[in-house]
Amino acid sequence: MSGLIQPYFTPDWRQRVIDCACGWQGASADMAMDLQEEVTDFACPRCESLLLIIPHPSLDQVRQAAAEGHAEAVQQLAIIEEAFGKPDSTA
Repeated sequence: MSGLIQPYFTPDWRQRVIDCACGWQGASADMAMDLQEEVTDFACPRCESLLLIIPHPSLDQVRQAAAEGHAEAVQQLAIIEEAFGKPDSTA
């Protein structure tokens, strides 16, 4: 299954229409979502086939995506830094 696992910051993964073998098609918002510790699984709402796995980003991945200008990553990094403080840049 090509494309089953997508990096979190892949552009437009939430809007991408995915076809299921049962004939259903839709975007991740229309799928059954199973939030797990390290990934979120998305399954077909008709037949429950697993269609998409999105690993949760590491802090380094959030920082990298924010540095590249990814809007969601910039927001996530701001929330993280507010909660835990900015890293010491002198270390």
